[in-house]
Amino acid sequence: MPTQPPPTCAVIHRGTTYTGKQDFTYFAGVSAENCGARAICMHLLAIPPLGRAKAHLHENHETAIYVVSGAAAMWYGERLEQHMDCRAGDFVYIPAGVPHLPYNPSASEACAAVIARTDPNEQESVVLRPDLDGLH
Repeated sequence: MPTQPPPTCAVIHRGTTYTGKQDFTYFAGVSAENCGARAICMHLLAIPPLGRAKAHLHENHETAIYVVSGAAAMWYGERLEQHMDCRAGDFVYIPAGVPHLPYNPSASEACAAVIARTDPNEQESVVLRPDLDGLH
């Protein structure tokens, strides 16, 4: 059985982006794919004015978010029946398995946030919920 190399420190320079299943563009950060992380991922997200994700959840993985600039809002819950607003300086927690639909309500200002998740394979636990997309 192949063994993993021992973990080591890494610097990931900002620049590489990818589009996630949620339909947001992320700046690649810490993950299993780019530095061998085993239990966490962390990325930078920029939500453009009026940008909106697809409704989704993260199976078995918690999410912590720090809003760096701008503002965002999010519908969440089994039927997206709950709502929250957040702005620069706020922290947001999303439990594993909770459906959510984040968006930027501003028509003129982007929102930047640092996102950390207990899934080192950032997109692996993303489950799209198209049945919820039309609710909001």
